[in-house]
Amino acid sequence: MQRLRIKFSRGEELKFLSHLDLMRLWERALRRARIPLAYSQGYAPHPQLSLAAPLAVGITSEAELMDIHLSRWITPQFFKAKVTEQLPQGIKLLEVWQIGLKVPSLQSQVKSAEYRVEIETERTAAEVQQSLDALLKTEKLPWQHMRDTGPRHYDLRALIQDLWLIEHRDSLCVLGMRLRCDEHGSGRPEQVTKALGFTKFPKSIHRTALLFD
Repeated sequence: MQRLRIKFSRGEELKFLSHLDLMRLWERALRRARIPLAYSQGYAPHPQLSLAAPLAVGITSEAELMDIHLSRWITPQFFKAKVTEQLPQGIKLLEVWQIGLKVPSLQSQVKSAEYRVEIETERTAAEVQQSLDALLKTEKLPWQHMRDTGPRHYDLRALIQDLWLIEHRDSLCVLGMRLRCDEHGSGRPEQVTKALGFTKFPKSIHRTALLFD
């Protein structure tokens, strides 16, 4: 058995794809490429694929990570060449490398995620920076998020590791965010912009990195 780790991007064409549909897309591409996938045991075996941190609908990324278990050994170069031929527009395979079978799971290693967020605003750069500084100085930020099962209450500030202003031009503001992303909770960029006082939903949200430390 072999375990490969891949890094891929998701572009505008597929940013509204659900997590389940994304996994189905990868399964189809891998089968069409005739990659020797390893399957789980049990009544309904399925390919052993695991994403580091599922990407929310509507967000693009250049930093998605996934582990794939294979039933026999192949080179990362062969894998990349064959699978790239089967991927649709909007998904690009960036890197492939081999890792040990006993290396901890991706989900247990990822600790945070970084985002580039574009949002329209009438505020000046100085006013935006003031809002960022004020939020970072806040110790707690009680938050409520409505889900299908009802409201969920938590401390949004605990999910924010860092915020910074990347660019400000005309009425467009570009923010950088490093948000918690682990088994205990994941920060959502659109909630952070709301906490910063922006009234409009972000024009775009792009994940730039998944961090292990």
